[in-house]
Amino acid sequence: MSGHDSKYFSTTKKGEIPELKEELNSQYKDKRKDAVKKVIAAMTVGKDVSSLFTDVVNCMQTENLELKKLVYLYLINYAKSQPDLAILAVNTFVKDSQDPNPLIRALAVRTMGCIRVDKITEYLCDPLQHCLKDDDPYVRKTAAICVAKLYDINAELVEDRGFLDALKDLISDNNPMVVANAVAALAEIQESTSRAIFEITSHTLTKLLTALNECTEWGQVFILDALSKYKAADAREAENIVERVTPRLQHANCAVVLSAVKMILLQMELITSTDIVRNLCKKMAPPLVTLLSAEPEIQYVALRNINLIVQKRPTILAHEIKVFFCKYNDPIYVKMEKLEIMIKLASDRNIDQVLLEFKEYATEVDVDFVRRAVRAIGRCAIKLERAAERCISVLLELIKIKVNYVVQEAIIVIKDIFRRYPNTYESIIATLCESLDTLDEPEAKASMIWIIGEYAERIDNADELLESFLETFPEEPSQVQLQLLTATVKLFLKKPTEGPQQMIQVVLNNATVETDNPDLRDRAYIYWRLLSTDPEAAKDVVLAEKPVISDDSNQLDPSLLDELLANIATLSSVYHKPPDVFITRVKTLQRTEEEYYPDGEGGNSESPYHATNAAASSPATASNAQHPAGMQPAAAPAAPAAPAPVPDLLDLGMDNNNSAIVSVDQPASTAGPPLPVLLPGSTGQGLQISAQLIRKDGQIFYSMYFENYTQIPLDGFMIQFNKNTFGLAAGGPLQIPQLQPGTSTSTLLPMVLFQNISPGPPSTLLQVAVKNSQQPVWYFNDKISLLVFFSEDGRMERTTFLETWKSLPDSNEISKDFPAVVVNSVEATLDRLAASNMFFIAKRKHVNQEVLYLSAKIPRGIPFLIELTAAIGVPGLKCAVKSPSTDLAPLFFEAIETLLKGY
Repeated sequence: MSGHDSKYFSTTKKGEIPELKEELNSQYKDKRKDAVKKVIAAMTVGKDVSSLFTDVVNCMQTENLELKKLVYLYLINYAKSQPDLAILAVNTFVKDSQDPNPLIRALAVRTMGCIRVDKITEYLCDPLQHCLKDDDPYVRKTAAICVAKLYDINAELVEDRGFLDALKDLISDNNPMVVANAVAALAEIQESTSRAIFEITSHTLTKLLTALNECTEWGQVFILDALSKYKAADAREAENIVERVTPRLQHANCAVVLSAVKMILLQMELITSTDIVRNLCKKMAPPLVTLLSAEPEIQYVALRNINLIVQKRPTILAHEIKVFFCKYNDPIYVKMEKLEIMIKLASDRNIDQVLLEFKEYATEVDVDFVRRAVRAIGRCAIKLERAAERCISVLLELIKIKVNYVVQEAIIVIKDIFRRYPNTYESIIATLCESLDTLDEPEAKASMIWIIGEYAERIDNADELLESFLETFPEEPSQVQLQLLTATVKLFLKKPTEGPQQMIQVVLNNATVETDNPDLRDRAYIYWRLLSTDPEAAKDVVLAEKPVISDDSNQLDPSLLDELLANIATLSSVYHKPPDVFITRVKTLQRTEEEYYPDGEGGNSESPYHATNAAASSPATASNAQHPAGMQPAAAPAAPAAPAPVPDLLDLGMDNNNSAIVSVDQPASTAGPPLPVLLPGSTGQGLQISAQLIRKDGQIFYSMYFENYTQIPLDGFMIQFNKNTFGLAAGGPLQIPQLQPGTSTSTLLPMVLFQNISPGPPSTLLQVAVKNSQQPVWYFNDKISLLVFFSEDGRMERTTFLETWKSLPDSNEISKDFPAVVVNSVEATLDRLAASNMFFIAKRKHVNQEVLYLSAKIPRGIPFLIELTAAIGVPGLKCAVKSPSTDLAPLFFEAIETLLKGY
């Protein structure tokens, strides 16, 4: 290399950050504004520009509203990672909150509420107090929402400073938007606490109904949702409320319409006049029908809500069934919902129209939709007795088309019709038998076999028909095998001739000797014993009269339906699940000293473990039940602070580095699946210990279950962990009471990390020693699953995931195949992974395989970028993981295989 080549290794460019820094400190306003825009752009695409924090904050001192908004946006993003520097902006915030321009005052308070930093929260209170009483309504409405944000950060501070009372005063404000925001803030606060914060009285009711007519569409939604929780005193008040709300049904916004419908439906429960109820039903029909002319996504949400409404009040849309007829260009999810609603609205008056539609749908190209349409015909037959014959005629016409999947679906629903109307339509069995050769789906085969067995005495060649299925008995799915077994027994009991007798011998032999399915084997043994000991008893059991099945189109439990109707226009009404099933809310429990000490006696201060775990570690009484059912008992009175851990109290013969050896103080209870037995009673001289590492509420615990099979009480339990890969050690007292003979108890032991780390390659081995006052030291091994270390904050943004993936070298990517793992459903697999804090990022199709991308994080911020590749329903899964810590990959693969195998 010549001396002139050195120029390629030097540059005059300073780099992006230094250039931005220089522009931010420019004396020209326009240059500073452009620089802040560049910083925001870089921040938006995921670049780290936190080093420019001080320079950006210096740009806050400006009259330019656009620049101020950009700086505030930057502050919201980086204040959490730079809390000390964020304090620099406080003076500007306070100053801006007193600016003559109401937009700047509101902007300052809004931004301070969005910065979730405790140090700034203290400075927010005074400006917020002033803004809640500001002359300008825009500032007041912004301050109202800010109170809800502040409550989420520090609930105690909000109550101490009287912000809740100020919010309640805003309900009487003369500006409707201020009222709406105050209602929204109070409703949000109420969701996060178990105490009654926001209760609507008759006085408040009038003010809210007055504001309803004048505020914006989303303000109306907030007010209507709040009003839906109000229970009218009597029918007259309910009528007045409905009268005031009814005009909202004409609103152009779908959310307002659905919220108004919810409100009216709830108040209708109290209205006694049938004429008023009938008129209200007529008024609700047109707006609901109008929702179906919107785009498909809104149609779907409307249909899911209508599905609930017609279950409660079918008369609302009884005359509007035509609007639910499927259009050729409807997306499949809209068509499926329309089918469900058509079944619910089907009646003797409109069944002919409905059947014509269903018959038309059964000739379409979408196989899933065709199947659902054929099933819909069967459900209508079961629901409407007078129309059953017409439904069967349509099904027979569809069978004659000879389309395989249509024929099979028709046979499945005809089986249900036979069960609904026994000894009524058996004349069509001959037509069904003509299609035997085309059956290849398990449910269709099982249905046909059931029909042959149930009506064997009416089918001349029933034995021949069943024999054709018996040839492939060992290869058939369990569903078909079970039906074949029962149908053959029925045939033998109805026609005890030589042919069926030979068949029953073959079937019973196959079902007991040649199978490993316990359900099939047990049923075969029961039939065998019945037939060999008492054939008459066998007839009474097997040929007993079947209960008539009923219509399942209104499948929701009434109490669940009422709960879902109270949540119309929310995700709950789309999922058809109560909110508690898919949303976890953390409620702030503010207890007084009397609540903690019901007897009025205060206790000593709690140890850190007891303070944070008061709800999780309630006392467990010694019992023979491993996991007590029902609700956990209330938190126990605070115990005296536990003594400090004493190392080397016992010579357990293990390496000890900061291990906590703790004595028994107080019991605790756990709940969940049975724990693996690590120290059997035969090894522990009557003491049996089951244990497993678990993750709960963002913390790692050692869940333990002790059983005393000795003849003496056991107490004085102590525990110690040997050095291990993750440095796991006990982080609190082992809460075991005196264990009486023949009893058991469970506990959650908090664990701490990186205390006694073992050298060498990563291992899943966890060596544990447990001692009590009556027995020697017991040693046992446990297995560490990497899943318990995946933290709740492991979710990445797509751009961050992509950049992190690219930033790691290819050598950090390790993959492994799992031939035994079968992915049957992407959604179910993602749910299972999410439960272990592996978060879905994206997915794509590759040939016939699904490729899923997920992220996870373990302590010390080490990310795991995961790629799963599998064909749905086909054995074989490829897992690739990319991480800065590649030596943990074997532990990750072991954990992922355990999690997904057999799922």
